[in-house]
Amino acid sequence: MLKEAVNRLRGQVRIRVECAFPERVLNLCSARNLAFWDLAWESPTAFTCRLSRQDLRVLRRSAEKLSCTIEVLRHEGAPYFFSRFRRRTALWVGLVACGLGLFLGSFFIWEFEIEGNTTVPDTAILRALERSGVRRGTFGLSLDGEDLRNHVLLELPQLCWLAVNVSGCRAHVQVRERIDAPPLLNEAEPTNIVARRGGLILRVEALDGVQCVLPGTAVIEGQILISGVEDMETFGARTAAGRGTVTARTWYALTTSVSLNGTERQYTGEETTRAAVVIGTRRIKFFANSSIEDTKYDKITKRTACALFGVPLPVTWVTETLCFYEPVSVKRDIVAAEQAAEEALTGYLHALVEPYGEVKSTLCTSRQKGDVLEVTLTAECVESIGRSVPILTEEAENDP
Repeated sequence: MLKEAVNRLRGQVRIRVECAFPERVLNLCSARNLAFWDLAWESPTAFTCRLSRQDLRVLRRSAEKLSCTIEVLRHEGAPYFFSRFRRRTALWVGLVACGLGLFLGSFFIWEFEIEGNTTVPDTAILRALERSGVRRGTFGLSLDGEDLRNHVLLELPQLCWLAVNVSGCRAHVQVRERIDAPPLLNEAEPTNIVARRGGLILRVEALDGVQCVLPGTAVIEGQILISGVEDMETFGARTAAGRGTVTARTWYALTTSVSLNGTERQYTGEETTRAAVVIGTRRIKFFANSSIEDTKYDKITKRTACALFGVPLPVTWVTETLCFYEPVSVKRDIVAAEQAAEEALTGYLHALVEPYGEVKSTLCTSRQKGDVLEVTLTAECVESIGRSVPILTEEAENDP
């Protein structure tokens, strides 16, 4: 397989030799070290074989004294293939222009890759870079990383570090987001730890102040759990910043109503496909009207970035498929409606509880009233229920 590939790159020919004594031709090839292969006898005086184009010239000169006929049946290989285009000037000019364009285009930025961001969206980073002079088509070698970093960090205070590394026509943007420092505790301000919501106390860890509840005690919302006022008996009372954590079992009951009369999309089967091309930042549409009135449809957009030999080009092919539908009134299934409501309530429950603790168990019940389904989700959770509130002292009350 490798020899065949090498022979085709060098160029080979298939010939037909006819001679009264064909063995003399073969002996001549052996004496001149001429390699031949794929030998096939057609008759006692004729055979076909393949050999390289250089050896063909040597064989023609050496066989002049032999009364034989050498006929070229087929030319094969890369040299003969490209020789067909030697007179096509426009093709070669186009290839040279294309190669030159790819070479020069590799010095400009045509694609951005952003990594390291979780809360700051990519669009905000790209807009900040564009306002700083870095966009598609910017000359990559002209970037000043230090100056660019200073401008972008001033526009995006959520970032604490940024680096732009240009590799060919790609710009790799690496960012690090700022981690906000926790608020400082003012120990001079007297505070109490009160219950954020009612529950059954499981554990109390008082770091400063007086513990007012014991494990196993039921508390209500607003009840003092750790007091910042300590009775010193002889010397009166001492105020401090109450600190600590209080873990309790809590219960939730969330209710929502779901209508059983709904609408769904029924697709008509009619589809319309529209195409456009984005060159740099300019969009060229291949359709006349971009808006369709008095119809309902879903638009599916597919973007295909163009590349040549692995080098991305500033060209994006955009295909939009419009799937038309009509709203149809349907009777919703009770089981499906209950499942959808349960998922919504569960998500809302986790949003309420997860900042402070975890959900231990849930129970979902439903009741139908006419065309409305009432779904109730009850849950048992373990969470921290303490929150800090300031104590109003005489100084604070008299302070204008």
